[in-house]
Amino acid sequence: MRKKVTVVGAGNVGATTAQRIFDKGYADVVLVDIVEGLPQGKALDMLESGPISGSDSQITGTNTYEETTDSDVVVVTSGIARKPGMSRDDLLLTNMNIISSVISETSKFSPNSIHVIVTNPLDAMAQRSLEISGFPSERVVGMAGILDTARYRTFLAQELNVSVNSVSAYVLGGHGDTMVPVIGTTSVAGTPITDLIEKDRLEEIVQRARDGGAEIIGHLKTGSAFYAPSASIVQMVESILFDKKEILPCTAYLQGQYGINDLYVGVPVKLGAAGVEEIIELNLSDSERSALKESADAVQELIDIMAESK
Repeated sequence: MRKKVTVVGAGNVGATTAQRIFDKGYADVVLVDIVEGLPQGKALDMLESGPISGSDSQITGTNTYEETTDSDVVVVTSGIARKPGMSRDDLLLTNMNIISSVISETSKFSPNSIHVIVTNPLDAMAQRSLEISGFPSERVVGMAGILDTARYRTFLAQELNVSVNSVSAYVLGGHGDTMVPVIGTTSVAGTPITDLIEKDRLEEIVQRARDGGAEIIGHLKTGSAFYAPSASIVQMVESILFDKKEILPCTAYLQGQYGINDLYVGVPVKLGAAGVEEIIELNLSDSERSALKESADAVQELIDIMAESK
């Protein structure tokens, strides 16, 4: 019997995620959106590609949540997207209300599911999702670090003219301007990145990774990134559905790890069938640990704003 994945939000990120999962054929997909006809039309279009892609999976579009019942994984992408000049944090209160509505439904119809949160500002939305769902924290996880790390690895590979597969790196912290590329553990074929790229140039690459989403928005003008985000989501979904236990940088609920308590922050985790099965603590330099604390403080500020708005 195939697994079942719900994707909430039929915009570019959600629809591309649904298509990637459908094409692989290992799970049935339910695509949910409030816009009448949008998820139905996109789902039907994807379904009709099955004979070409070789997928026998089913994909359904809907404006309600009954069809999502007993999903194994729920991916939440719904919310307003950034426009040029906006930060992820500018979306806070609007998307908080959207997330609250969505999670109350998805957690009711799929009480044993694992929720993957994608809506920005991501760390704060994961925290809100945990509160609304009442789930154990290991079953609410955010997608951010994989995307941030992919951007970082892309730019490093381009700089050195090597395969992206040869670049090993992690980006920790909140999904925003305070994200923390871990220079100390970044390497190419085992060689420390600091031996390959001069400090000033490396800082430029780090900054470009931080600004990766804004750079794309600047080009698109009327939209934001969705190809790399959807690929990042699918990597998480597959690690969960196939119990791969990959070590991936995700937004997870920290309870003392890295000196951070009761807060969602991006860190490496072991991701498997139970969700976040372990939080991996890297040996950080003093400056990296300080930067991670600063990033966590920025997330906490958003949590406080949400609390004051209630």
